[in-house]
Amino acid sequence: MVTDPYLQKAVKTKRIIGHIKGDHPGPTLVFFGGIHGNEQSGVIALEHVFQELNDSPLSCKGSAYGIRGNIPALMKGKRFLEKDLNRIWTHSKIKNINGKTNAEHSVEDKELVAIHKVISGILENEKGPFYFIDFHTTSSKTLPFVTINDALINRRFAKLFPVPIILGIEEYLEGPLLSYINEKGYVALGFESGQHSEEMSIKNSIAFTWLTMAFSGFLNKTDVGKFKDYYGQLQKSADYNSNFYEIEYRHHLNDIRDFKMMDGFRSFETVVEGTPLALEKENLIKAEKDTIIFMPLYQEQGEEGFFLIRKTPSWALILSGFLRRTNFGALLHILPGVSWANKQKQSLLVNTKVAHFFTKPFFHLLGYRNRVLDKTHFAMNNRELTAKNEMYRNTWWYRITTNKSI
Repeated sequence: MVTDPYLQKAVKTKRIIGHIKGDHPGPTLVFFGGIHGNEQSGVIALEHVFQELNDSPLSCKGSAYGIRGNIPALMKGKRFLEKDLNRIWTHSKIKNINGKTNAEHSVEDKELVAIHKVISGILENEKGPFYFIDFHTTSSKTLPFVTINDALINRRFAKLFPVPIILGIEEYLEGPLLSYINEKGYVALGFESGQHSEEMSIKNSIAFTWLTMAFSGFLNKTDVGKFKDYYGQLQKSADYNSNFYEIEYRHHLNDIRDFKMMDGFRSFETVVEGTPLALEKENLIKAEKDTIIFMPLYQEQGEEGFFLIRKTPSWALILSGFLRRTNFGALLHILPGVSWANKQKQSLLVNTKVAHFFTKPFFHLLGYRNRVLDKTHFAMNNRELTAKNEMYRNTWWYRITTNKSI
């Protein structure tokens, strides 16, 4: 369990946990902790790492920032106070928030404005390549894992870490911070380090931070004295599972008071058809097929009761990488029922009555993720079209993965 001294560290009210400016040019790393106020492990881990860096003579290249998320919610140990800070990072919501007076802002509106200002300042004043890491924990027991918006640069960087990688979460969540950053084309990873209250979640976040600094080139790998220990720790915590998974179902909650997850489930657990999963308005929800449960909800706040995932086969990753590198997706707008949704040609509009023969997995191969607009239309956004590949082209990890499955 997280002990009180750790907790006292987590609830400091200063936005910037730490900032290290290296002596030489290099990448810019931006770490977020506590975007959800009941998920304090990332904040504690960043406090620890930045303190250690400040006290050490290590030579750094570039810049690294540690940023506190929802400070008022952190102070109270709650996921959020008025609205979920990790569900309001859309252009329309940001525009709406900026159009209000300060007196009209909710607690989370004010936090978004403050964090947005910090991010904008970093992007304006620092040089790339940029790496954004958002630390989280879950209410259920889980292996540590990475979530990414499905762009090849995210896949390639995420694959360096010995943990499972979850694709497609942006298709089910509106307004996560990392989706906003991904729209700008930068590498952005979410790291879920374990269960909220476990001290191992802090240790996993510490390990992930050091590995990120080494993989990105902010630190030399040889300067991270415990590099092998950190890598081995994540590997062991993840049960040596570094597979890719695809989200195929999200159980959305209209009112969390109507929902109760059955006890004892943990992420990545295989469940067989017919297994009781949850109760909702006294209706029993059962698994409709053999599946893998993911992030079952065991807390009082949240909009997702659980997800279901499936392992992504190697052939799909290989084919997907090939099709994206050859820019095959640029031809989709000529197909019946498919057209460009905007002048920038960054998303497609699909008429399901006409293009019913195209399946979601087909679009997923090409990097498109859908957002339902109405009963007959959905928009498909493609992270590959905005990904700043040139920014990362000279990094060692980009070069060695260019011609591989990811």
